[in-house]
Amino acid sequence: MSADGPTASEAPVYKRILLKLSGEALMGEQQFGVDPLVASRIARDIGDIQSLGVETAIVIGGGNIFRGLAASARGMDRATADYMGMLATVINALAVQDALEQHGITTRVVTAIEMRAVAEPFIRRRAIRHLEKGRVVIFAGGTGNPYFTTDTAAALRAMEIKAEVILKGTKVDGIYTADPMLDASATKYPAISYLQVLERQLKVMDATAISLCMDNKLPIVVFNLRTAGNIRKVVLGDPIGTTVSV
Repeated sequence: MSADGPTASEAPVYKRILLKLSGEALMGEQQFGVDPLVASRIARDIGDIQSLGVETAIVIGGGNIFRGLAASARGMDRATADYMGMLATVINALAVQDALEQHGITTRVVTAIEMRAVAEPFIRRRAIRHLEKGRVVIFAGGTGNPYFTTDTAAALRAMEIKAEVILKGTKVDGIYTADPMLDASATKYPAISYLQVLERQLKVMDATAISLCMDNKLPIVVFNLRTAGNIRKVVLGDPIGTTVSV
């Protein structure tokens, strides 16, 4: 990058993005919780795209701490379990905020469930203003409602802040015909339509999230978050991962 900003070859193809992180992405090789080294690596990658002038929002899951759906299946009231899962996303958001700020990146955690002592309540215009000022905004607490996943929260927040794309960070480098960890013959889709994802029941995001993105023509790029520098490659338009679009 030159002293005057990104060079022509480094010009990002997206001005404002929403990065969807699962709670499991923060675990590293652990079985539970947050690995500070993994959080720090993700923070560095986010810092890279901030330096390109990309406005970055994050929606984070809570599966590394608590899964509402799993607890519901074992007999817990679904709404109660989902609220507990939402609280887990706040813990993760604070961990990511700490990692970002250790890299000198100004950050705001914004929650769908009000808890003013640790984060700001979600106000759409205020969140957009933070982005315009170059702050990373971390959306926690899902949608604030039970029965909705953080995938759906990502689609909803992306549209509310007028993001140009959802970047879905996963453990594999795109969407495959089958789980590549289990099936060696699985092949990767370089691009796929929303309808194909729904019809083939591919485990990208839940059906509600995919339908929301389809209705609003919001593209999704699924890529390997574990490879350092991949977030930068996606925002520069490099052909990595799988793009879900019309």
